[in-house]
Amino acid sequence: MRNNNIIKITFNTSLVINVSTRPEEAGKLRQKSFLVIDGEPCRVVEIEKSKPGKHGSAKVRIVAIGLFDNVKRTLVLPADARVDVPIVKKFTAQVTSITGDTVQLMSLDDYSIFEVLQPEDEEIRSRLEPGVEVEVWEIVGRHKITRIRS
Repeated sequence: MRNNNIIKITFNTSLVINVSTRPEEAGKLRQKSFLVIDGEPCRVVEIEKSKPGKHGSAKVRIVAIGLFDNVKRTLVLPADARVDVPIVKKFTAQVTSITGDTVQLMSLDDYSIFEVLQPEDEEIRSRLEPGVEVEVWEIVGRHKITRIRS
């Protein structure tokens, strides 16, 4: 008598990669674009490009303001150097509660609940109340309320 045992092996091939930034050349950045300086996502407010010199490459001077801390940062590097540009995910969320300096939100995409700090803009802050829909930006794993949805 022959024993016909069959062994079935299953591999899980689903791979989840959480990418929050992408590389880009510093010389291709423009005003109002985003980049990461010292681990903090920033918006470019000023950019100056110099011509290549006799012994070197063109330089770029970037002045940017932090999106979460409003700190001004300056970066000087070669125009062909790679910088990290954050991937901004925009979505709608509903305010579920407001407690002190934090706002509890529920994403209308996947119904997950999370907390963010209240926005610094007084106009947005005054219109926040439970049930209001807001636009939220997710940048490098952090969330920010950008405007009230009407």
